[in-house]
Amino acid sequence: MEKFIQRKNSVLSKLDKSSKGDWDKRIVNLCNKINSSEEYYTTSSCAGRGVLILDEDKKRKGLFVKVYHDEISFEQLKEDLILSLKENKQIKFKLEPCILHVACKDLVVAQKLFDKAKLVGWKRSGIISMTNNIILELNSTEKLEFPIISSNKILVDDNFLKIIVKEANKKLKKSWKKIDELERIMEL
Repeated sequence: MEKFIQRKNSVLSKLDKSSKGDWDKRIVNLCNKINSSEEYYTTSSCAGRGVLILDEDKKRKGLFVKVYHDEISFEQLKEDLILSLKENKQIKFKLEPCILHVACKDLVVAQKLFDKAKLVGWKRSGIISMTNNIILELNSTEKLEFPIISSNKILVDDNFLKIIVKEANKKLKKSWKKIDELERIMEL
């Protein structure tokens, strides 16, 4: 238990290393609730996001063309797509659901958090590491992913873009609701 608390203190004292540079406001209360427990701490989190991303196999700096952490507007997406044409690369639109990585004191408390997350719809969840810590990944299912720019052309018309915006915002709101629901049922 002492090693767990030392690792927790070390992790929580470090600066945010995310590309965004700070915590997503929609998940910070849930993270704070988890981090206030002696049994858990968060190692990374995202409340969900839309991205325009270069279609490449390897992660590298500069891969993200545009990141949306709030609802997306048709006008903003259209403008960003037009600006992205200069990249002269294949670009995908992705909507990624909420995700949370939580270090757990032991398997019993990991199972407890896993069960609560499943109950409110975090369906793609499970233990991803048992090396130094038990790391539970809580992941939701609201995803979209498809090519949107190729050969300097936007692959879809404005009507389809409006559908993309509507669906992406619907999925983001669903992810945010799951964050709120998990926070509500946490009894830490």
